[in-house]
Amino acid sequence: MVSAGEKPAAGADEYDYEYFNVSFPQEYVAHVEINRPEKLNAFVEKMWLNISTIFTRLSHNPSIRAILLTGAGPRAFTAGLDVQAAAQPGSIINPTNPSADVARKANALRRDILAFQACISAVERCEKPVIAVLHGISYGLALDLSLACDIRLAAADTAFSVKEVDIGLAADIGTLSRLPKAVGNASWVKDVCLSARVFGAEEALRVGLVSGVYKDKGAAVAAGAELAGVIAGKSPVATVGTKEILNYSRDRTVEDGLRYTAVWNMAMVQTGDVKDAMLSGLRKTRPRFEKL
Repeated sequence: MVSAGEKPAAGADEYDYEYFNVSFPQEYVAHVEINRPEKLNAFVEKMWLNISTIFTRLSHNPSIRAILLTGAGPRAFTAGLDVQAAAQPGSIINPTNPSADVARKANALRRDILAFQACISAVERCEKPVIAVLHGISYGLALDLSLACDIRLAAADTAFSVKEVDIGLAADIGTLSRLPKAVGNASWVKDVCLSARVFGAEEALRVGLVSGVYKDKGAAVAAGAELAGVIAGKSPVATVGTKEILNYSRDRTVEDGLRYTAVWNMAMVQTGDVKDAMLSGLRKTRPRFEKL
């Protein structure tokens, strides 16, 4: 949906998805809001399918250069997976398979897990930088989802928890793979993942899980929107390339990262955006870049 007074991006009418509000508050900026506040924004299957579709579309939308991700309501960014819905027969944690063979049941479950992982990874695969603003209850899937984002900000009331061990399983949608690389402290990561203890925004800031903490949700969302606007004002060629190279290099050696950067930039530095950015700096004017 597009809120009153907001300037829609091209194709804005196509972003009508259940449990999500998609608006366009600034030029080149999209705001994706998880919208199930009566259930603390807890995820059911339709939600992870829709978030994958939304971020894939925004990734390819030439009118979008930065994305803000928030949760509706005052109480939660998301409380994670809707455990009651997930416990129903046929769900990802309670699959229905007519075969009695363990291997066949396991293979069906593996497919379901990989599909769920791919939906959340769509946020990370999105070409455009994504800023997550967390507040209130931010459990389980909140970590999976926000760790797939590029930048994380938090309100002071944010309560984080890697909750999965409390429901009898190892987190399987991304936290155990991404969290160690996001904070670089193996002891702390194992502490919170094995205990499922709740920790606050200041602790998250101290270990580097978030890059800013703000007094309340409103202030955090405003800061995220301001940052999204700054990023959207840059060359989209530059920001897309920067995200791509950072994510590629995170999982590889420095030498691999350097070689990939050289291959990427041998094409991308030929853009006219470089000249436009340099001239605007000399002239002290704001550059205007073509859509990607």
